[in-house]
Amino acid sequence: MAHKKSAGTSKNGRDSNPKYLGVKLTHGDKASAGSVIIRQRGTDVLPGRNVGIGKDHTLFALTAGTVQFGIRRKTSFDSKTISKKVVHVI
Repeated sequence: MAHKKSAGTSKNGRDSNPKYLGVKLTHGDKASAGSVIIRQRGTDVLPGRNVGIGKDHTLFALTAGTVQFGIRRKTSFDSKTISKKVVHVI
């Protein structure tokens, strides 16, 4: 005979760990080689000069310098121009 009353099951008792996405270095900050500038899902911000991109779309500095944000106009396959954010290390 059970001495504890059985508890019901919960369907929403799970939670995922935080991913810590976002901008890590802002405009004008000093970046060393290999430092993470932006963690993102998808390429919301494109890599510019001296910036590399990882397999999870993380942007990181290739050389030491100052972080600068800007805008690049891109032409898509149907001749529409869109403005995309871009980050450089100067």
